[in-house]
Amino acid sequence: MITGRFFASGADRRVFATILVLLAAAVLVPVLNLAVPSTSMFHVPTFMVALVGKYLCYAMLALALDLVWGYCGILSLGHGAFFALGGYAMGMYLMRQIGDRGVYGNPILPDFMVFLNWKELPWFWYGFDQFWFAALMVVLVPGALAFAFGWFAFRSRVTGVYLSIITQALTYALLLAFFRNDMGFGGNNGLTDFKDILGFNIQAGTTRSALFAASAVALALAVYVTWRIVGSKFGKLMIAVRDAESRTRFLGWRPDNIKLFAFTVSAVMAGIAGALYVPQVGIINPGEFDPSNSIEVVVWTAVGGRGTIVGPIVGALLVNTGKSYFTGALPDLWLFALGGLFVCVTLFMPKGVLGLWDRLRARGAGPRTQRETPPPDERTVRAAPQPAVEPRGLGAASPEPQPAE
Repeated sequence: MITGRFFASGADRRVFATILVLLAAAVLVPVLNLAVPSTSMFHVPTFMVALVGKYLCYAMLALALDLVWGYCGILSLGHGAFFALGGYAMGMYLMRQIGDRGVYGNPILPDFMVFLNWKELPWFWYGFDQFWFAALMVVLVPGALAFAFGWFAFRSRVTGVYLSIITQALTYALLLAFFRNDMGFGGNNGLTDFKDILGFNIQAGTTRSALFAASAVALALAVYVTWRIVGSKFGKLMIAVRDAESRTRFLGWRPDNIKLFAFTVSAVMAGIAGALYVPQVGIINPGEFDPSNSIEVVVWTAVGGRGTIVGPIVGALLVNTGKSYFTGALPDLWLFALGGLFVCVTLFMPKGVLGLWDRLRARGAGPRTQRETPPPDERTVRAAPQPAVEPRGLGAASPEPQPAE
């Protein structure tokens, strides 16, 4: 039944293909990295595994933004905050796993706390020596912040550019807070020098391949969850709120509750992406709260095509691949190239790369479809049964003509 729904339309087939590609990559890439010799042309280097794994986390963040922007009309310029909070929750767990192998050899306090003369572990670090607790915080902390923020913002009917500015102010406030050394999160240096995750060396090739596979599977699951939400009756209400919020309210629905649910789910998705991102890059610092990072996520989503599920993933992969190339080839100009790309997409490709692809396919398939349709056979037309003519009268047969008087 689910497979039948997948093939119901072209968009669903695209989602199904994306999930299959991600699941295949979760198996194939680790095999090509670990089992294929480095001298083979099919070998995938470890650095490439980590780099693409980071891009998959970015793609999941773009998908989270697409859920609220593309389908609910909420342009959030602060989604990087939820991404960073999930990353900090995972980073705290990784710091607790260092133990006495740190520079100062303290089995309880991380190195930065010893350096800052902290005497005991802060209460909010309790429990992060257990993975299950850290995983719970990865979901709860971004979700709780998004719920609290959305509760006040949406019930106050803050919309449009005002809501976007408030979300940007939220992430900037968190940036300033996490930069402080007395907050207990490492200050401007953040959290780094990780050793283990679940007892495995975080620098080992097997661990990096496992993190890549986890990122690919998590992204595939996020695509499926987003598809299920958007395709449900609740998804139709999200689109109604996006297109005509006042009319939706007049029909008896509560747009604030609809937006609150979408915003909270999106924040949880972004937090999971941040948690998978940190072990692969090896650091988390307050720079992840920078509002420019959240604006960059908007660029990814717009380039790929918002409101398409697959489009933000394509946009994140394309833009970050180009960013990696241009930062080496044109280090002084890549920001201008990124801004020019966003302007060009806004002016000439309002539906993004995916929308342009669909338009080109429709333009190329239209004439060919008409040309390949054979004309009807004349003998078939003659042999076809003719429709019966209904009588004009009220009875079953027309009345016989009467003689003139």
